Amino acid sequence: MSELEKFLSKKTQEQETKILLLEHELSQLKRMIFGAKSERFIPSAIPGQLTLDINGDKNEKVSEKETVNVASHDRNKKTEDKKHPVRNAFPENLRREIFIIKPEGDLTGCKKIGEEYTEILEVVKPEIYVKRYVREKYVCAEGGKIMIGELPSRALDKSLLGEQLVAQIIADKYVDHLPLYRQGSRFKRMGIDISVSTINDTVKNTCNLLEPLYACLQELTLSADYLNVDETTIKVLDHTKKADPKKKGKTHLGYYWVYLDGKKKLVFFQYRPGRGMEGPAKALKNFQGHLQTDGYSVYDAFDIKPGITLLGCMAHARRKFEEAKDNDATRAEYVLLRIQELYSIEREIRDNLSKLTPEEIVSKRDLKSKPILKGLEEWFKENQSQVTPKSPIGKAIQYALTRWDKLSRYTENADLQIDNNLVENAIRPVAIGRKNFMFAGSHEGAKRAAMMYSFFGTCKLHNINPQEWLADVLVRINDTKLSQLHELLPQNWKPSVKEII
Repeated sequence: MSELEKFLSKKTQEQETKILLLEHELSQLKRMIFGAKSERFIPSAIPGQLTLDINGDKNEKVSEKETVNVASHDRNKKTEDKKHPVRNAFPENLRREIFIIKPEGDLTGCKKIGEEYTEILEVVKPEIYVKRYVREKYVCAEGGKIMIGELPSRALDKSLLGEQLVAQIIADKYVDHLPLYRQGSRFKRMGIDISVSTINDTVKNTCNLLEPLYACLQELTLSADYLNVDETTIKVLDHTKKADPKKKGKTHLGYYWVYLDGKKKLVFFQYRPGRGMEGPAKALKNFQGHLQTDGYSVYDAFDIKPGITLLGCMAHARRKFEEAKDNDATRAEYVLLRIQELYSIEREIRDNLSKLTPEEIVSKRDLKSKPILKGLEEWFKENQSQVTPKSPIGKAIQYALTRWDKLSRYTENADLQIDNNLVENAIRPVAIGRKNFMFAGSHEGAKRAAMMYSFFGTCKLHNINPQEWLADVLVRINDTKLSQLHELLPQNWKPSVKEII
């Protein structure tokens, strides 16, 4: 082959690779815009399923060794008779307004033989009311000393808004993602004109009051020996860009760094202006234990830090192969099936968690998961040289193979998870909020949001109503000693005996 032919062949290969990558990018873009977001994988031919032979031969069943639990619909679920569906009963704690309806006509001589009940759910208009404290004053007959009733302790002494209303405003913003200006419009419809500036100041002052509690949550979360870590973006209106007047008022891309302690069910959000190493380095300067992250290179520095063991996220590795199905379906589906087996084992462990000891969990992973992981690693090494390195399947294999030790470490300890999905679930409210808020009004506003996402995320992990928790905390926080502040955190919280009106 002449030099010209070699040159043309090389150029042709480069162009074919480029076309392949562009087609893959176009396919992913179409999926983002028009397709389903779910990454659930159901193979085209499910192993273990009976096949129909049109030539009349007997059906052959795949051996049990090749059977794989494939999709969520294959889980052991009780089949219910849906011929006569029954509505779920309404909770017993709801107030019931009873209307008794008698049959029409003359009931003289008739005997009542029973009753039939029909219940519907109804709502009354929310009520905003005024709490007026009347402080009676007295003067002593002797000495003329004046005595006056003392106001109960309040979170914000000078605020015109009560603790229950403040808790509702903050929960509506950070749990239900309702911007403050929309809440102001809602109050107007109810006949109350509360300016947005008043609402903003109330939220700001409330967050300032909760800062010691936030610091307490930070300390407890980061003291864990196993953390899931991830980060997500938040646009922030930046008023500080004085060097370039043209950029003043433009949005800045900030980041929430999220740390989750799955064992104690704590989550801590921290806002940082950037995505550099300084954020996690400062937060985790005293951390010792297992740290589970995605493939972001910033976390690699922790792998060489004494006392820290870095874990990978199988869900991120899986995603690469899910995206490579259009490029090389055979190889991608093979890997997805093997990873599906790993998740099936973890689901079995999770379903029987109360019955298994830590030693039994590790033993089950040794027996079932490790052979699959070893087989996948060998498959990656064998197939890496058979694919184009820059192709989607090539990149997926390279991503997994370079991180395979970290991806496999979860089998060594019963407390460890196969992926980072717990912390990604905690981040989800931020992603939903981004669809309602274009940006945070300032860097300080982004920090306040991180605080409330931390509190409410921990409430969610403990199945606590965040609005009830916050309203009670606002009533009690000023009278709580600093040494007892941890008692107000969601995981330790017990509602006040005194009824909160």
